[in-house]
Amino acid sequence: QVQLVESGGGLVQPGGSLRLSCAASGSIFSINYMGWYRQAPGKQRELVAGITSGGNTNYADSVKGRFTISRDNAKNTVYLQMNSLKPEDTAVYYCNFFVRSDTDYQEVDTWGQGTLITVPS
Repeated sequence: QVQLVESGGGLVQPGGSLRLSCAASGSIFSINYMGWYRQAPGKQRELVAGITSGGNTNYADSVKGRFTISRDNAKNTVYLQMNSLKPEDTAVYYCNFFVRSDTDYQEVDTWGQGTLITVPS
């Protein structure tokens, strides 16, 4: 079984910065994809950014140029550096990994518990 633990959320003023982290632990053989999603009140969950094991990244248009996703494969950790935060970035942020287990080598879509980021208007 694999668990994801997120950290780094909180309250930040407009224009400020935060860095989120999400670390995986458990029966891990490999992690292909790592991503960050967010869900604002009354809205659907949306992709914020993703990164493959090869380092290819993709971003939502709304965060391009402000957010940067990176990963540390040795630590099974993904980061999201968020700069120039806006009130519309307020949401619960979730990490999402595609983890291949070291027990049965099946790939499992795994989610973190979510962390709230609030940017007041």
